[in-house]
Amino acid sequence: MQVKLLTIGKTNTRYLQDGITLYEQRLRHYLPYQMQIVSDLKSSKNLSTEQQNEREGQKLLAQVSDHDYLMLLDERGCMWRSRQFADFLQQQMLTGRKTLVFAIGGAYGFSPAVYARANAQLALSAMTFSHQMIRLLFVEQLYRALTILRGEPYHHE
Repeated sequence: MQVKLLTIGKTNTRYLQDGITLYEQRLRHYLPYQMQIVSDLKSSKNLSTEQQNEREGQKLLAQVSDHDYLMLLDERGCMWRSRQFADFLQQQMLTGRKTLVFAIGGAYGFSPAVYARANAQLALSAMTFSHQMIRLLFVEQLYRALTILRGEPYHHE
């Protein structure tokens, strides 16, 4: 199974990018993984929040196939402990699914069309984090879940 992380815009902060790179390198030892950056909108200052979400949503959905399982990282999603997330990944692997796509929206979240297409939503916390910071938190949790599945000593509970 391949895991793809779709994000709106680049990570601009060096320390966040360094952390993301570290965990992405670790992830590739476990499964095919890629982060795909969906480019920011140009001239978005002239757009309403709804228009910006709609256009970002169109660009994001263009990167998702009909067969992909799409999980949105969204503050209104279900919250799992790390072991529950690992169990979810294992279930997805056992289904024979080819691609599991996680999506991080822009500053204003997702459009209604993206919510309608999504198979599920996951919240990493009840708190709100910047859409740039959540990328690092997510790739670390993905790495953690894979070490749990392998019985490696990274996770302590």
